[in-house]
Amino acid sequence: MQHIAVLGAGITGVTTAYALLNRGYSVTVLDKNRYAAMQTSFANGGQLSASNAEVWTQGATILKGIKWMLKKDAPLLVNPMPNWHKYSWMAEFVSNIPKYEQNTVETARLAIAAREHLYSWADKENIDFDKEMRGILHVYSDKKGYDHATRVNELLKKGGLDRQAVTGDEMKTIEPALAGDFYGGYYTPSDSTGDIHKYTRGLAKACQRLGADFLFDANVSTLNHTNTGIEITHCEGTSPKTASYFDGVVVCAGIESRRFAAMLGDRVNIYPVKGYSITVELNDEEAQAAAPWVSLLDDDAKIVTSRLGHDRFRIAGTAEFNGENYDIRDNRIRPLTQWCRDLFPNVNTDRVIPWAGLRPMMPNMMPRVGAGTLPGVFYNTGHGHLGWTLSAATAELVGQSVEASMPSRLRMAS
Repeated sequence: MQHIAVLGAGITGVTTAYALLNRGYSVTVLDKNRYAAMQTSFANGGQLSASNAEVWTQGATILKGIKWMLKKDAPLLVNPMPNWHKYSWMAEFVSNIPKYEQNTVETARLAIAAREHLYSWADKENIDFDKEMRGILHVYSDKKGYDHATRVNELLKKGGLDRQAVTGDEMKTIEPALAGDFYGGYYTPSDSTGDIHKYTRGLAKACQRLGADFLFDANVSTLNHTNTGIEITHCEGTSPKTASYFDGVVVCAGIESRRFAAMLGDRVNIYPVKGYSITVELNDEEAQAAAPWVSLLDDDAKIVTSRLGHDRFRIAGTAEFNGENYDIRDNRIRPLTQWCRDLFPNVNTDRVIPWAGLRPMMPNMMPRVGAGTLPGVFYNTGHGHLGWTLSAATAELVGQSVEASMPSRLRMAS
C-alpha cells in the first residue's frame, strides 16, 4: 500500500487525508500543533460561501490598500514597512488582474462542487458542526456597492450559482433581526454556515478510525526527495529529530507551504494575510433572540457572520498584510464589536472572544492544487479566505492527481 504523508492538520490537510484514505492509501498526517485545526481552521467566519467567490485581483483593491494604509482600523490594512516577499507578492497580484473574471468564475465552480462532499462526509461520519442551511445575505448600504455586486452576479451565474436580488424591505423579511437602512442586497439560499473547527476535528477522528496516523507536536525541519520517495525529518515535542520515509507527500501546511515547497524544488508564493474574528457568547434569551440566524456578508465593512448554535455568534473580517504576525490588536477587533452593536443593538457584547489567523494566499487568489515538479510531490494549499468553502473540492482534485501518478493497490486490484 502506498504511504502518503500529509503536512498540516487544518481543514485542507484533513480533507486531503480523508480523500486519500477513501482511495486506498496509507496516510500519516504531521502537524506542529497538539491537535487538529488549531490555527487558521480554528475560528474563521464559518461561511460555506460560493457567493463570496469573487477574487480580490482588481484595481479597486489596490486603490483601497493605498487609501487605507495609515488607517489602523481599516478593513484592508497594509503595513508599509519594506519587505521583499510582500512587495514581490503584490507585484504578482497586480499581474493577475486580467484574470479576475476567469478566476472568479472558476472559484464559484469549485465552491459549488465542494458542498456535496462536505455535506455527505459529515452525514457519513456523523459530524455535528452547527450546520445552518439558511443561506447567506450580502448587504449593501449604497447604490455603488449594489451595482458592483450586480456585475459580480453575472460572473457567479457563469460559475453556476443562483443569487437573488433583494430590496431593503425583503432583506429584513429574510433576517428580521437586522437593523439599519440598506440600499439592497443579494441572497444565496444554497449557501450555508458551520463551525470549521468542529468539522475538522470530527473529520480527523473519522480519518483515525479509517487507519490514518496523526503525528502532533511534529515540527518538520527538512524534506528530502530521494530515489524511492520522500524523507521527512521532524521532532515531536522535545524528542530528538527522526527521519520518516514516505512514497509521496501532499503539502497542506498553510503559510508554511512556501518554505516546504522550496525544499522540494517548487515555488509556491503564499503570503500570510491576517484575518480577525470575535465569538459573541449569547448568554441570555434576549441576546439569543436578537442575534441573526441567517449568515450575513457586509461588503462595505468586509465583515461576515455565522450563527453557531443557539448560544454563539461569530463575526469575522478584515485583511491585514503584516507578515507572519499573530498579534490580536484592539484596533482591529473593536470595529467587529462596534458593527455588532450597530446592526444588532440588543446583542450583549460583554462576553466576546477575539481571535486572529493567517490566511495562506496566492497572488492569483487561486489555490495551488496538484502535482509538483518532482515525482510523489503534491500540493493542496493557498486557499486564502475560502479554505473552508473550497477544501473538499480541492481535496478530491489532489486525490485524483495522486491516483493518476501513483495508483493505490486498492484501485489497481479493482
